[in-house]
Amino acid sequence: MKVEPITDVKSIKSIKKLLHDSPRNKLLFIMGVNTGLRVQDILALRISDVKHANVGDRIVIREKKTGKENVFMINKEIKETLDDYLKTIEAKDDHFLFKSRKGLNSPLTTYAVTMYVQDWCDAINLHINAGAHTLRKTWCYHQRKTFGTSWEVIAKRLNHSSPSITRRYIGVKEEEVEEVLMKSI
Repeated sequence: MKVEPITDVKSIKSIKKLLHDSPRNKLLFIMGVNTGLRVQDILALRISDVKHANVGDRIVIREKKTGKENVFMINKEIKETLDDYLKTIEAKDDHFLFKSRKGLNSPLTTYAVTMYVQDWCDAINLHINAGAHTLRKTWCYHQRKTFGTSWEVIAKRLNHSSPSITRRYIGVKEEEVEEVLMKSI
């Protein structure tokens, strides 16, 4: 199933509000829509990777899918949500940041995140094909449409090996092409 991004900022705010009483899941959502990382890479984070991070810090990771090095930055929202979450848990350095309730120290699974994202969308009556990858696609969508980031910069951030992957990934719609064709020079 091809998943979609959350395109409406109001829906993003509604999910954040919905997750107010679930610090772990709120942090998962915030990191997903603010970093552009694949969920499997977010789930691989350990407490020690982020517990002393401040706004503006670069966190270096190794992508599971590609084996390439990548980074994300701690922005203000990630920092605030991270601090709120860490206050609610016994934060041992070797523990996964997004620990599953199953097992002593196992991370959530991508499948579990898919179920969470679909549930969050359903809870706010957002009817899209949602899954774990929705978070990464949401980041891409808002970088391109809300902030006007070029697809080349997005491609670099996503660590894609070819521009065609990024172009397909960000989903330029036919209406957008037609809109450009209507502009006079």
